[in-house]
Amino acid sequence: MISADINVVLPEILLALFAMAALLFGVYTGKDKTAPLLVYLTSFVLVALAIWVGFSGAGTETAFNGAFIDDGFARFAKVVILLSGAAVLLMAQEYMLRQGLLRFEYPVLVSLAIVGMMMMVSAGDLMALYMGLELQSLALYVVASLRRDSAKSTEAGLKYFVLGALSSGMLLYGASLTYGYTGTTLFSGIIGTIGEEGISLGLLFGLVFLITGLAFKVSAVPFHMWTPDVYEGSPTPVTAFFATAPKMAAMGLFARVMFDAFGNATHDWGQVVALLSVLSMFLGAVAAIGQTNIKRLMAYSSIAHMGFALMGLAAGTAGGVQAMLIYMAIYVTMNVGTFAFVLSMEKDGQPVTDIASLNMYSKREPLRALAMLVLLFSLAGVPPMVGFFGKFYVLMAAVDAGYMWLAIAGVIASVIGAFYYLRIVFYMYFGDEQKAGLDGTMNPVLWGFLMASAAVMLVGVINLFGIEGLALSAAETLVN
Repeated sequence: MISADINVVLPEILLALFAMAALLFGVYTGKDKTAPLLVYLTSFVLVALAIWVGFSGAGTETAFNGAFIDDGFARFAKVVILLSGAAVLLMAQEYMLRQGLLRFEYPVLVSLAIVGMMMMVSAGDLMALYMGLELQSLALYVVASLRRDSAKSTEAGLKYFVLGALSSGMLLYGASLTYGYTGTTLFSGIIGTIGEEGISLGLLFGLVFLITGLAFKVSAVPFHMWTPDVYEGSPTPVTAFFATAPKMAAMGLFARVMFDAFGNATHDWGQVVALLSVLSMFLGAVAAIGQTNIKRLMAYSSIAHMGFALMGLAAGTAGGVQAMLIYMAIYVTMNVGTFAFVLSMEKDGQPVTDIASLNMYSKREPLRALAMLVLLFSLAGVPPMVGFFGKFYVLMAAVDAGYMWLAIAGVIASVIGAFYYLRIVFYMYFGDEQKAGLDGTMNPVLWGFLMASAAVMLVGVINLFGIEGLALSAAETLVN
């Protein structure tokens, strides 16, 4: 029995063992001299695990009496998490080396955070959920304040920690209420106690607190307040990490809890999630307009995008979950390319984050400007880029589920949001050449990720690289 359980959680165990071995290796071999090697090694391990998870197993397996679930939904989310984690590590390497930030602890902390994320999307029990969530969060608090000599980085880590602790407290309170009213922490047990007459008042309060805790993790409005400051204050490679893998993990966990534990009460939580969705879309779209710092702009952009992903979840159907998974996979790919570009924004060897520094960038670097234009159009949802199809899927899911008002609100928010993406394009192509402020240098790894991401946004239009079918089968295993 135990050996069967261990087989199910083997990828997570191997990654945790690798993180511990890397920590010992770093400590005993001259600390930061080994950091570049550890980054490459960690990236290789993450890609190898992604291939293993993606091609291994079919159907659904559970371990530890249902506390851990390995199904199509978890595997889809894990592949996105592992690949984006590997991409961001490779992108960060040279930047962190030049800024004197590359310590051997960085790849170790990223590995441990990813173990937590893999645990989150496979959680089948409230205690397993919390364990994964805290492992991810504690590692992320540390990497946010990695730049110890910077007041902003320290502030980012502290803000993230304080608000993360608050959200964890709310989540735990919701979990305790849920346990009190159902007598079980297992998702399969919770869903069994919700009868024909619907959800009891006490359990409804538990559900609301659980949603509040999860909304903090996906930075949905009104629990978004940490996002802009943490994005701005953290070192840029860390911001790139925050914008990719943890978002996929948090949305995966949100869907897992809603459908596996409260799948019989979609009409109760669907309205709450729809409200979070519409608030996030509009605040993200409107607040980003006034931003001049590209990292803060990407923070508000991520809030708006999480609103769109939540629209798919609010639908409460397999089609809605499919739309959410497709949206998140596209969103993560777009962000990898966008942050590859942001990481290359430098002047005299120093990082630059002011949008105005992109004035007439297309004149000096036409190919890079074009790749960034493709990514920005995709983020804005301009057809025929792949980002448009991501939005189209979630809007259709909302319409099919009877949330016509939500779909209309999504279209309006998308139009408002297009303004700040197009403003960056305006600077790059029609800005004031006198105010141009960037060097033309770009590391080959960053160049590769930027071009590959932009190419995916164009070529993926043909059949979305088959993720449509994969997302549907993953969604159907969750919504059964």
